[in-house]
Amino acid sequence: MRHRYCSCCNRLGELLAHPSFQVKELALGTLMKFVQLEGAHPLEQPKWEGQYLFPRTLFRAVVGGLLSSEDDHSLLLSQFREYLEFDDIRYHTMQAASDAVTRVAAQQAETPLAFWNNAFTLLSSVSLPRQERDVPRFYVKHAEPSDKWKVAHLKEHRKVFQTMWLGFLKHKLPLSLYKKVLVSMHDSILPHLAQPTLMIDFLTSACDVGGAISLLALNGLFVLIHKHNLEYPDFYRKLYGLLEPSVFHVKYRARFFHLADLFLSSSHLPAYLVAAFAKRLSRLALTAPPEALLMVLPFICNLLRRHPACRVLVHRPGSPELDTDPYDPQEEDPAKSRALESCLWEVQALQQHYHPEVSSAASVINQVLSLPEASIAPLLELTAYEIFEQDLKKKGPETVPLEFIPAQGLLGRRDDLCTQFFTLS
Repeated sequence: MRHRYCSCCNRLGELLAHPSFQVKELALGTLMKFVQLEGAHPLEQPKWEGQYLFPRTLFRAVVGGLLSSEDDHSLLLSQFREYLEFDDIRYHTMQAASDAVTRVAAQQAETPLAFWNNAFTLLSSVSLPRQERDVPRFYVKHAEPSDKWKVAHLKEHRKVFQTMWLGFLKHKLPLSLYKKVLVSMHDSILPHLAQPTLMIDFLTSACDVGGAISLLALNGLFVLIHKHNLEYPDFYRKLYGLLEPSVFHVKYRARFFHLADLFLSSSHLPAYLVAAFAKRLSRLALTAPPEALLMVLPFICNLLRRHPACRVLVHRPGSPELDTDPYDPQEEDPAKSRALESCLWEVQALQQHYHPEVSSAASVINQVLSLPEASIAPLLELTAYEIFEQDLKKKGPETVPLEFIPAQGLLGRRDDLCTQFFTLS
């Protein structure tokens, strides 16, 4: 009977790779039922009374089948997510996933992309509760649960959760997965780690990559600096270095400027630093599209509202021209850019922009900036299509003057050569 039972479990594990999703779903449900029954009625009796029982061997085979190296199991993993609501399943899933990632990465010189995608889908499905439950929820029923079991304590779950993610992130992942991890780092991973500061190496390495990777890594770094007293003196220098013309065209533009607004919200930042950011954004605004300008210009005005010491950039007499501007746009260190010695002549130039809304937004800087800050949240995801639609919906005047002197001929005015041959009837 034991042999027949093991053969049945092995066959069900093979069916997790079946082409039909219905077959895979039924095989998963059957295996999870076996996990529950084998835990309640173990094949071998415990060595001592009160020992925690869980069919680890069978469950590791289930998790190994889910983490396929050949097929995309995202739909099947979404079905498995309902079992992760149970404390014991979640705890053993994290352990089994850590072992599977280590084993597959060691066996294969180049790990297939399908495996990394399946592993990330499973790991990101694990969500720990914010606080410990009074009564743990177990999928495998026990007659007398004990407080001595590690599976019953949230502290132990955090340790395993940390081991799982650190083991996953130490491997060379595809670029697309780096982005997905960094997007969810600040709210889905860092709050549940036993020691969040252990992520500093991963985040600083990601911040040095450049482009969208660096942009997304800043949020996690800011959480460690703000909530865990981490010292990272190059944070604002890295943020300043990301201000390039391409920042207005990347996929994560809205997220970047939302985070930049958050990072620069402190009133304790030195004036030279804020002035450097305002000047850099003003210089980039000269070549930015209109939809980005409608967001950047209020952003600059908000910086001047928060830091009155930087308003000298607006009110400095004798504004320099481009060839005499002391600001150095090639300087990577904002402290050495000499932005505080310059002025925002770029914003003044944008007051002559062809788009009337942009010129109006640029003209705000001429007014007294003592009003409350302008919210840039509705403008973060503004697109050129939306601006075009807004212009179409605007109602113009009923009568539009086209010419002061009415035309007298087909192509010209009175006494023109054409009027000798053509006349208007």
